[in-house]
Amino acid sequence: MTKNPRAVLRSLLDAALQAVAPDRAVHRHIQVQDNLLHIDNRTYNLDDYDRILVTGAGKGAAPMAAALEQLLGERITQGAVCVKYGHTVPLRRITLYEAAHPVPDAAGEAAARRMLELAASATGRDLVLCVLTGGASALTPALADGICLAHWQAATQRLLACGATIHEINAIRKHVSVFGGGRLAAAASPATLVALIISDVVGDDLDVIASGPTSPDSSTYEMCLGILDRYGLRHSMPAAITSRLEEGAAGRVPETPAQGDAAFDRVHNVLVANNRQALEAAAQEAARQGYTPRILTSTMTGEAREKAKELVTAARQLCAGEPLSGPVCLLAGGETTVTITGAGLGGRNQEMALAGAMHLQDCNNITMLCAGTDGSDGPTDAAGGFACAATLNAARCCGLDAGACLADNNSYVFLEKTGNLLKTGPTLTNVMDMALLLVECPDAA
Repeated sequence: MTKNPRAVLRSLLDAALQAVAPDRAVHRHIQVQDNLLHIDNRTYNLDDYDRILVTGAGKGAAPMAAALEQLLGERITQGAVCVKYGHTVPLRRITLYEAAHPVPDAAGEAAARRMLELAASATGRDLVLCVLTGGASALTPALADGICLAHWQAATQRLLACGATIHEINAIRKHVSVFGGGRLAAAASPATLVALIISDVVGDDLDVIASGPTSPDSSTYEMCLGILDRYGLRHSMPAAITSRLEEGAAGRVPETPAQGDAAFDRVHNVLVANNRQALEAAAQEAARQGYTPRILTSTMTGEAREKAKELVTAARQLCAGEPLSGPVCLLAGGETTVTITGAGLGGRNQEMALAGAMHLQDCNNITMLCAGTDGSDGPTDAAGGFACAATLNAARCCGLDAGACLADNNSYVFLEKTGNLLKTGPTLTNVMDMALLLVECPDAA
């Protein structure tokens, strides 16, 4: 029986999400035996600590906190963790806060202040466990003096719309925040701090994930000004933001703590899940279902529509080359960008699916799925979308022009009306995005 390509693609995505589930990631890296806490290759004697405090933020932070409660139980003194609205799980000893993402709100600012207070209360005889996943930057807008939340909300919207990368956005976030850029670690010093981190950035740079609240910062105020200039934003940003960066570049505002700062003397950062793990799990499931998996990259960046064209081209070249022994699954991961020029609704994965459909209109043997592993793509309730040769025909039947929808960044409406929208709901994890393509080559045996 011929397999349903969409069902196969969804099963591959599900396998990937299971592999990077935050609670499983915590259990893979932590064991508790009597009074010994084993985290990777380090052992902590719990008798050495007066208190165990838990803090952190991100879309997948709640299940990570729940896993810590399962492992440590009443040993946890108290905790404060912030998640995106609706991304909650029941907790007993750790207080869970909800806030907005990607544009921050007052609830996130209050939660970040509470976490900083908790960290600052720690002494040299306390153990602070910090759980961090993608989304934490927007969820913890503890802003520097002189910058109000409205300023940062406006700045965030401009940065998201201009096509800036997450590395660039987070560099600026760190320099207007008193939470990111190593400052949570500085607040917790001299306590022992262990951060359990799920990566949602290309390259798994610890100082970029969640804006690096527990990591030495490699970015500077001068670099932030360069980012604003690159996108022509210096004069359209709220004056308080630009002034803060200019004051810092002039040496009148202290830099974020860098490598070698004493704040990190007792800090251990542990990467517990990333995009590569998700791709490998999807590849294993593809092989189990009879496809030959080929992971192209886990560091995909660039404009979403351009990456869609490249992926479809790679799939087409398989069929134009030597005959294959069976169907193939191409896998790519990373995080693309969308430079917003239109007034439509969508996200980078939906835009990839729409652009992919435009290059698949005469190719009946390729099916594509583009999805955000967090279950929310852009400011929508969708995770991404499917694309195949029939997509444009469905669009014509609905009276939609694919090119016009792409020009207007209106991928959500296009995919919804053609029946190609993917909705998963919150997945409670976040390891960037995945693009999966099934190639049923006509010449395959």
